[in-house]
Amino acid sequence: MESKILELIQNLTNINSPSGNAYKAISYVKQKVEHLGYSTQLTNKGALIITVEGEDNERQRCITAHVDTLGAMVKEIKEDGRLTIDLIGGFKYNAIEGEYCQIETDSGETYTGTICLHETSVHVYRENEKIPRDIEHMEVRIDEKTTSKQETEGLGIEVGNFISFNPRTEITSSGFIKSRHLDDKASVAMILDLLERIKNEQIKLPHTIQFYISNNEEIGYGANASISNKIVEFIAFDMGALGEGQSSDEYTVSICAKDASGPYHKELKTHLVNLCKFNHIPYKIDIYPYYTSDASAALKAGADIKHGLFGAGIESSHALERTHIDSIHAAQNLLYAYCLSSINWNKYWQGRFIYVLYWIIITF
Repeated sequence: MESKILELIQNLTNINSPSGNAYKAISYVKQKVEHLGYSTQLTNKGALIITVEGEDNERQRCITAHVDTLGAMVKEIKEDGRLTIDLIGGFKYNAIEGEYCQIETDSGETYTGTICLHETSVHVYRENEKIPRDIEHMEVRIDEKTTSKQETEGLGIEVGNFISFNPRTEITSSGFIKSRHLDDKASVAMILDLLERIKNEQIKLPHTIQFYISNNEEIGYGANASISNKIVEFIAFDMGALGEGQSSDEYTVSICAKDASGPYHKELKTHLVNLCKFNHIPYKIDIYPYYTSDASAALKAGADIKHGLFGAGIESSHALERTHIDSIHAAQNLLYAYCLSSINWNKYWQGRFIYVLYWIIITF
């Protein structure tokens, strides 16, 4: 089980899919779930919806995770043949300084390169640490014999081409997995694993669930459309943000109480916490100060939903990310418990209390 989920994450992170060019990653997920026997739907925006029918088809759930990642785009071809780049998603140039990358042309040709400061060499540029890492000074050095704008254009590279970053995915013997793109491909892998479990164990869900694999989350409008009006609860299965002042870590599941868009639904958050307590799932509740999700995007688009957010704790988000298999297992267990729980929270927990009370009575 452990090696299987890690292999899924590794396969997904190795697929280039910056926001706006996530077709290959969507195709990979589509092929996987259709092989399991699920029917799929592609939205006009290119997102993938997998609907799993449950006993109650009138009050449904939506669980979303995204395959799109941070990336860049060719802004200008410079006179020396190198590329000026514009960023896709929420991060700064310093997060990708020295990173290997791939430039994909509109014809599908791929070239490799390195993202570097123009004034990189300390043997030539004095005090280059003082130079700002911005669009004026950062560039892509292409791994081709090109020294002019014309030669680079001759390769088929042009303004508007997508640039993907080396995922750097590694799995350590101590249980860590690190990659640039754990956000949010770790969650997508966990959904794939859950869908296989549902199929293999012939699990009947209490409510129909729309698993929504979005492709534009990093630019703010992933799963904010094509949402059934039967959706009552909407979960963004994304990542927990770690850092100074945060309670989340790399070994538990992180449940979000509030992000930059405001508080998440109080009762749904409480339901998630109770599921963790009842099922002995290690968890932390947290606030993500500079973060928004597909759940908050859906609310802003006018969806009438109860929204929640949880996921594995990811260290150094939007940079060189890392988490531990313990956090992945905790997130998987909460995802499974949530999918099998009822939307009628009060009746659900009353039933659980009666069960526990009965177990105590017959035991003692």
